[in-house]
Amino acid sequence: MKIIKLPDTENSLIKSAIRQDRLAQKELFDRFAPQMLSVCRQYISDFQFAEDTMIIGFTKVFQNLEQFDISKNLKVWIKQIMINESISFLRKRSFEWTESTEDLNITSGDFSDSTLEIEAIQHFLDALPVGYRTVFLLYVVEGYNHQEIAKMLNISEGTSKSQLHKARTWLKNQLTTQNQLQYGR
Repeated sequence: MKIIKLPDTENSLIKSAIRQDRLAQKELFDRFAPQMLSVCRQYISDFQFAEDTMIIGFTKVFQNLEQFDISKNLKVWIKQIMINESISFLRKRSFEWTESTEDLNITSGDFSDSTLEIEAIQHFLDALPVGYRTVFLLYVVEGYNHQEIAKMLNISEGTSKSQLHKARTWLKNQLTTQNQLQYGR
């Protein structure tokens, strides 16, 4: 049996992946896939669509790896590709930037811990309309400003601000309701 040793450093791993070394590509995929699936899942509520989007994102990663600036952070570069792919997926699905709150009806989950778990937070985010959720994640989690979000999503800055405000208000109300149900306050 022949043992093939993978490159030790990230830079040599990247160089091997650029040369179409499938083991190096697999190593990069295995190293970053769980985190990148989580990124896609934040934006896309359906797990299978999020997984498909991540795979498409990794295809773009490997197609464009040669253009990656090796002095930069690879994880950040891959994450940006995943965010862009997630937004692209949402655009293709023709979502609308809803102003109504009719889709915001969510039932309280049975969360046994006194603090919200990751699943509970994701449950609340999934219940947000796509526009609210996307702006909220880009602003709060990713740190983009409203001008950048407006450009990325092809919306006005005012719409970005409005979507963020409505998302925050709705989430605050849901957390208050959840807290009252849990603690009877």
